Parts: sequence; structure tokens; C-alpha cells
Amino acid sequence: MSRTARIYPGVSDIHAADWDRMAGDDNPFVSHAFLSSLEQSKSVGKRSGWIPMPIVIEDDRGAPAAALPAYLKAHSQGEYVFDHNWADAWQRAGGNYYPKLQISVPFTPANGPRLLFGQRPDLAPALLAAAEQVAHEHGLSSAHATFIAADQVPMFEAADWLLRSDIQFHWENRGYRTFDDFLGALSSARRKNLRKERAAAQDGIEIRALTGDAILPEHWAAFWEFYQDTGARKWGRPYLTRAAFDLIGASMGDKVLLVMAFAQGQPIAGALNFIGRDALYGRYWGSVVDKPFLHFELCYYQAIDAAIALGLSRVEAGAQGQHKLARGYEPVQTISAHYIVDPSFRRAVADFLVRERAGVDDDQALLGEHMPFRKGLSPEEGH
Repeated sequence: MSRTARIYPGVSDIHAADWDRMAGDDNPFVSHAFLSSLEQSKSVGKRSGWIPMPIVIEDDRGAPAAALPAYLKAHSQGEYVFDHNWADAWQRAGGNYYPKLQISVPFTPANGPRLLFGQRPDLAPALLAAAEQVAHEHGLSSAHATFIAADQVPMFEAADWLLRSDIQFHWENRGYRTFDDFLGALSSARRKNLRKERAAAQDGIEIRALTGDAILPEHWAAFWEFYQDTGARKWGRPYLTRAAFDLIGASMGDKVLLVMAFAQGQPIAGALNFIGRDALYGRYWGSVVDKPFLHFELCYYQAIDAAIALGLSRVEAGAQGQHKLARGYEPVQTISAHYIVDPSFRRAVADFLVRERAGVDDDQALLGEHMPFRKGLSPEEGH
């Protein structure tokens, strides 16, 4: 069977049924609804410097068989895997690091599939070969796949892409039936602290967990204000446009969990989560008040409550944040893969990654020593 690799102008230009057949339904961020919402809302495109160029392998009938969610990048913003030092080094050596090919979900440090092949894992090598060909033919310095689902990492490794690791903090459901079950696995001091934090955060407010049709336009309007404030402080400019939230709510509201806090009937804070087949993904948060522990309550404790209620195995709470450790979120490694076109530059990056991985391993081991679980009880032993 002959196959052709084709670059599309955007995910929106591919039939939703075809894309979702390749992407599967495990991860909300690689769905047609999510990626096309970013395009239609102009959250990606020239404004942001994320130029959509999904790469699709077509069969001999011209039907999409496998795909890469790929973007042409002229900077390294919104990726959460930092390669600015690589760019600087290559520029000093007389090369042009940008543009580069980014295989990822924009602005989303959440693990998921990057090789979208439905039930055809045999097409993984063709997808990676297509990405490499695009890099060579378009004069790109490199191609990067970030936050790769664990079961796809060996596919990149087999293609001789360079692997890089970092640390996030995820909450693992060890068969807990309630939040109190989880608390029972913690040390006495930490259990007491978490209860005090929750009580202080909840004092004087009402918390509502909304999904699907229960998320009304006024909820999105309020959350937009929260998101703008947080985005302006953290990144200088919020990544998503206002229209993105309306489109996401309309096209995939059943995959959204919006946790809102109200005081005297008025919304004061919110946390936006996405629901996957086996995980809850925390993405954005914001508040118009300075209330102690409210951030922890909405982003971490309410997420644990929801994951237990939904029978999910974990909560991925986004990038960075060692403060999550004391609240039962465990250090886990995330993996990215990198294809460097120039052989000498590749050797330099490979040497750097060997040393960096050793440091990440050491950091993970050190962080693991400070988990809040009861002495003599490993997280794997549950409650």
C-alpha cells in the first residue's frame, strides 16, 4: 500500500471524524474539538507564532491514516520544555535555530499521544520519517515532540530521536474511595495541615464543580477575567483568546470541569480542568481575591475529589510547583524527544542531555524523600 505525507493548513481542514479516529478518545487535548478551537479562536496562528501545519499520512485512497499535531515555531514560548540555551548556542555558532517544528499541543504541558495512528502503530516510523523530511526540506534546525505519552516514548527512541526528561507533580489514585481515604495515607501532621487548609479555603465561600451544560456563558465570562489576570502576571500575555473558551465549552463541554468559588453569590475564583479517559488535567486558574489556601483548594484538593468521584487514576496538575509535593502530588518524569538536523549540533545536544538526565534522576529521588505519606507506608501501598 502506497502512502503519502501531506501538510494541511490546520486541523480544522481535516474532517473531525478522520482526525478523532487517528487521535482516539483517551486524551482531550489531541481531539479535533480542542485543536480546532485553538485555530478558530486565533489562539494559534500568526498572532501567537504557532503556525499550524499538521502532517498527515494518507493511504492509497487519499484517506488520512496517521497524523502529527505539528506547528512551525519562530520562538520557544508556550512549550514548557525550555530550549532557549540550545537556540543561543546554535545562533552563536552561526546557525539559525528558528524556525523549528514543534509536535505538541500548544500551551499545554500535559502528557498525551503525539503520534496519532488509531489502531495502526506500524505507521509510527512513517510519521517520524515525515517529520524529519519536513525539517530537512524546509531548512528547519530541528523537530521537537513534547510531553509524550509513556507508551510512545520507545517509538521515538527507536527512530533515534534524543530523549529529554523533566519533572512534574501528579496525584496518583491508589484505590481511594474518598478524600478521607487519601488523607489516611498521609502522616498525622500533614493530614492535619491539609484539613486546616481546606477549612480555611472553604470558609465563607461556596464551591461549585461545573461541567457540560451546567457551565453557562456568565461562568466563562467570569473565568476569562480570572485567566487574564493570571496570564498577564505569569506570561505577560494570556495565550488563549476569549473566543477559545466559548468554542471549547460549546464543542467539548462534557470534557471540561470548571471549579468555581463564589462569595455572596459572586464568582471570585476558578480552576479549569479537562477530563480524560483515565486522568484529570489541571490547566488554568485565577482569582480576584487574596484568600489563603484558595488556590490549593480549587486546583489540587477539588481535583482530587473529582478524580476519585470519576474513578480516574491520576491528576496531572501542570508544570512545575514543588508546593504540590506537600499536598500528595508525586514527582514523576515527563519525556520529550528531539530530532536535530546538523550532526555536530546533535552531538552537542546529546552530550548535554546525558548530564541533564542524571540531574533529573537525582532531583526526582530527592523529592521522593519528602513525600507526605505515613512513615513506612509507600504511596503504592495506598490507604
